[in-house]
Amino acid sequence: MTALLGSMVALAIIPSVSVLAVSARAAAFGFSHGLFTALGIVVGDVIFILVAIYGLAFVATAMGEQFALIKYLGAAYLIWLGISLWRADNKLQGSDAPGQSSRHSSFLAGLLITLGDQKAILFYLGFFPAFLDLSRMTPIDTLLIILIATVGVGGAKLIYAWLADRASLVFKNPRLIQGLNGFAAGVMILVGLVLLLKTREWV
Repeated sequence: MTALLGSMVALAIIPSVSVLAVSARAAAFGFSHGLFTALGIVVGDVIFILVAIYGLAFVATAMGEQFALIKYLGAAYLIWLGISLWRADNKLQGSDAPGQSSRHSSFLAGLLITLGDQKAILFYLGFFPAFLDLSRMTPIDTLLIILIATVGVGGAKLIYAWLADRASLVFKNPRLIQGLNGFAAGVMILVGLVLLLKTREWV
């Protein structure tokens, strides 16, 4: 579970649309709005986590030994994401927020951004088999994973909210963005390779 937490934190710090949303809301309206935006992102992630865990468990039961194919596809997807991120030239641009807003709208912004990311569910479908034995998952295990996601993803976004609230947006430092992208890309490629090796052992 420690490895799962570390990986989630590493991937959550990638400069992205969700990070930009948290930072923009915090910079424009204060830290509390960044917090509610981060909360919306976490709720969206929890929804995807539940779909991924129980969807994969169902598929594993239905496919039996053929489920290894799903794991190979998941590993390939994670490695491809890592390579794409490594080669990407991410230059996020800030945006001006309206003069007035509510915490409710900040929460919805975070939630809808996450639910609108169709790649998120594919990411979790490829990510979890590297860390979890889906055949032995219990409700307690699921709650623990949700807690890990809340701490890992939510904590990383709150750091951005705090920096933005202090008017120290990291997007102004291209070297830092490149370093974060490279670090997160390495994590994704490593997770994909681990999943690939574990799948070969089980076949």
